[in-house]
Amino acid sequence: MTDTHLTATTEQPAGASPGRPDGDALPAGPSAHAGPGARSPRLWSARRVPAAVVALVVFAAAGTLLYDVIAVRTGHRAGAWRTRLVEEMTTRPVDDPWLLATGVVAVLLGLWLLVLAVTPGLRRLLPLRVPQDSPELGAWLDRKSAALILRDAAMRVPGVNSARVRVGRRRIVARAEFGFRDIAAVRDDLSHALRKQCRELALAHTPRLTVRLHHHTR
Repeated sequence: MTDTHLTATTEQPAGASPGRPDGDALPAGPSAHAGPGARSPRLWSARRVPAAVVALVVFAAAGTLLYDVIAVRTGHRAGAWRTRLVEEMTTRPVDDPWLLATGVVAVLLGLWLLVLAVTPGLRRLLPLRVPQDSPELGAWLDRKSAALILRDAAMRVPGVNSARVRVGRRRIVARAEFGFRDIAAVRDDLSHALRKQCRELALAHTPRLTVRLHHHTR
């Protein structure tokens, strides 16, 4: 009983012509390979969870402080927590480790919120191309759905026994196992099938395609 492992890897733009050498590969990005039309805009995430968390924290802090201020105005003593906080802020030195750590955490949280505010999010959705005469339309495809479509295209290639496809925003990685035929022929047919399916998906950006083959016979 013997185990034979043959592997091959090829990488080029998903819209490149079959048989075109890598040195002459077409550049990635919007091109005619995705079909004529305008690019759908990126969708912006509503950021509901971060917004809700920030709102709850601000509401709790402001509500607690307002309650304590009203209590003091009505003749009650200030809360022990507020007295302790004022004391700590006035007595601790600027270079105190706890004070520095709190400042670093506050800065990191602020930067995280800024990043969320200026980035669209929804990276799982790939923008598609829409007709030029209907620029107000928009079309998007979930990356998992695109991976399933490409996997089905790979499974239709003669000789391919199993396939896994991972779709990113800039790169598509296809891993397939084949049981017969020459590895070069399977690689060419698989690359051609995936490139053709990518063109039919009409992605706004032409992703780079990486094909990895594995031959295992017993």
